[in-house]
Amino acid sequence: MIQEASRRYLAVFLPFLPSERIKREKPPDAPFALVEKQRGSMRLAAVDMAARALGLAPGLALADARSLLPGLLVFDADSRADAALLDWLADACDRYTPMIATDPPQGLLLDITGCVHPFGSGERGLADDLARRLARLGLTACLSLADTPDAAAALARHGGDDVHALPVAALRTDPDIHVALTRAGLKAIGDVARLPSAPLAARFGKALPVLLARLLGAIDVRITPRRRLAEIETEVRFGEPVAHTEIVLDTIAGLVGDAAVTLSERGVGGRRFSVALFRSDGHVARLSVETGQPVRDPAVLDRLFRERIDTLADPLDPGFGYDMIRLAVHVVEPLAPEQLRLDGGKTADRELAALIDRLGTRLGRNRVRRFASVDTHIPEQSALEFPAVETRKTGAWPRPEPGEPPLRPLHLFDPPHRIEVIAEVPDGPPRRFKWRRAMYEVARHEGPERIAAEWWTRRDNAGLTRDYYRVEDVRGRRYWLFRHGLYGTEKAHPVWYLHGLFA
Repeated sequence: MIQEASRRYLAVFLPFLPSERIKREKPPDAPFALVEKQRGSMRLAAVDMAARALGLAPGLALADARSLLPGLLVFDADSRADAALLDWLADACDRYTPMIATDPPQGLLLDITGCVHPFGSGERGLADDLARRLARLGLTACLSLADTPDAAAALARHGGDDVHALPVAALRTDPDIHVALTRAGLKAIGDVARLPSAPLAARFGKALPVLLARLLGAIDVRITPRRRLAEIETEVRFGEPVAHTEIVLDTIAGLVGDAAVTLSERGVGGRRFSVALFRSDGHVARLSVETGQPVRDPAVLDRLFRERIDTLADPLDPGFGYDMIRLAVHVVEPLAPEQLRLDGGKTADRELAALIDRLGTRLGRNRVRRFASVDTHIPEQSALEFPAVETRKTGAWPRPEPGEPPLRPLHLFDPPHRIEVIAEVPDGPPRRFKWRRAMYEVARHEGPERIAAEWWTRRDNAGLTRDYYRVEDVRGRRYWLFRHGLYGTEKAHPVWYLHGLFA
């Protein structure tokens, strides 16, 4: 029996993240705190290291803090800005592993299983490299390694290297349970671990033994990464940061070639590609291209990435240079070798797909769209619009009878415009109608074309029938009108609508 190798997790705890965010923006010249309103009074939400050394701590009332330190500077707490910085740091940690999760409000969790080979001294070398980069960003960080994410996070937050020696506060549960455990003489995790699970569950709840098992490594719940793992990844790490655009483009071309080889070996093509440019200061720039058909031609992909860079509203800023570039293929589909047809049909399809890819890359994914037929007889729902690079199964378009005018207008109003209609009889065709404050005399009409409501799709199993008329006014303009509801059976006074205009 083959046993799965244990996983390894690296936890990062940033105890002064809120205050160090302020320092990164505009360093204050005195001890300061971030405050927020709690239960009607202003309290400290976070303090910087200098204020902490002077005895201030989160939770203290602002008035009490100022009585202790009259010169205390105060800023508003901003949890959204803190979360944004944490996400930015998680992006920067993509260089180590794609399995990253944020541990709000001040932590990160990295699953580094199998990801330590670029660092000569193993996982400790990886942790040291991350610590150095965080220090260069002006962030104080506590890092810890363990076999489960809970254990790693607890060690990073409370310090030490033995989970059993941690205080019971390391259990992520209600603070009242912490107090109850302490009053029972159970001050450390090791004290709780020595007790049987059943009495613990009976006294402190069923969740406590589970949390304890996660902390002690008996249960590994894994982490949920922020990004979906790519199908194929290939990367280049530079000994020295590079800032020249041509070197970056050549590197991307090389990565595309490597990915194309892997795609060919698997017999698949990629449809969604992205390039991550890791700057030496932690910033990560991401470029992505998407194709309508699976491709693995390096020339095509290289051209798409170059066009994507050319169309950036904010050009790439290499800063002090990129020290790592990664190419990821997120979506792959089967792609068999293709034999060209003599009539050139496949060639025309490929050229159309290539045009869509280039337009989508230049204009944006959602700017190039296509229509598809939907199997419904409700006119405004019979066509669907979606990005042209997406592949969906769609129905066939209805074909008009040869020599007959089109049954549907070229322009459809959604929603239809309500109009006032004069007819000879209540359930007869329109003779005159008023639309947009103008009267229109009907010279000819066709209809009605009766369209029933799709009652089987409605919760009330109801709906009004529509009687459609194709009408032409005295000036030759053609309209598509309908009466909403059958006179006398469905509605006493059906309402009329103008739904479309023919060419």
